[in-house]
Amino acid sequence: MTPDGSTLYALRSTFDSSPHVVRLDAAEPDQDPALLRTPGDLGPLPGTLTEVRTTADDGFPLRAWLVLPEGAAAGRPAPLLVAAHGGPQGSWSDWPWLWNPWPFAARGYAVLLPDPALSSGYGQRMQERGRGQYGGRPYQDVIALTDAALARADLDLTRTALAGWSYGGYLANRTATRTDRFRALVSHAGLWNLESFQGATDMHAYFRKIFGDPRSRRERYDADSPHLDAARLTTPMLIVHGGRDSRVPESQSRELHHDLRRRHVPTGFLYFPDESHGVEAPNHLRLLYETVLGFLDHHVLGEEWRRPELL
Repeated sequence: MTPDGSTLYALRSTFDSSPHVVRLDAAEPDQDPALLRTPGDLGPLPGTLTEVRTTADDGFPLRAWLVLPEGAAAGRPAPLLVAAHGGPQGSWSDWPWLWNPWPFAARGYAVLLPDPALSSGYGQRMQERGRGQYGGRPYQDVIALTDAALARADLDLTRTALAGWSYGGYLANRTATRTDRFRALVSHAGLWNLESFQGATDMHAYFRKIFGDPRSRRERYDADSPHLDAARLTTPMLIVHGGRDSRVPESQSRELHHDLRRRHVPTGFLYFPDESHGVEAPNHLRLLYETVLGFLDHHVLGEEWRRPELL
């Protein structure tokens, strides 16, 4: 704010615009902010942004963002990546640097960004629908939105993948034990064994409140822990994790990796020893996108695997 209080300066971010400095008149309601020149402008984006809406089987309205790459059309349908957000109390609402959809759009992928049960911004009912059932209603909502998106003629329902980070990584793991409809899955810092996880995470009290003590309240662990269904793993998976992650300890991904290898499922493990729960270093982010895109190109598009140069 300027000294006289008449002008506000802020950082504005939207899903189809990276953060920009804007100027606002402090006394003017409902105004369009004035965009100021910002270093590092990305220029035109490689696609367009639209929405997908449907209704869950409990009657609750659901929505998702859909990023369409340039050239997607009924005669040339795009492969689809479903990207599940973390939280789970979060939503796809502003520009992310981690798990940004536009690098995938630049490669020709459409990206669906669903907000399932437990997402924020949709009222208390959205929380109540998913409370205490991590792998239940939220998973069903993601699948419902995926089905709604794939009803479009410009998306290829035979070439699909699903990826997620944190809670989204958990949904990728849950998906791996529920369906083989996707050609590839990517799990970044995802929960695999809920019992070992809740005793090791830095948010132990929070998760114990949700799931209860596994020694006296087994039902939620039995219903929602993907590791109990490891025998159903068949889909190729890429695992990503940071060595300094105290939110979802690295051991969760190592357990998953062991189970995949025991089941002879094609898998890779991208390990960042100096990263924590996310990926922040610019060269690490670049490596993340290059590796994930290479993995998807190989398993979704059938292209030859190419090792990223940064590896």
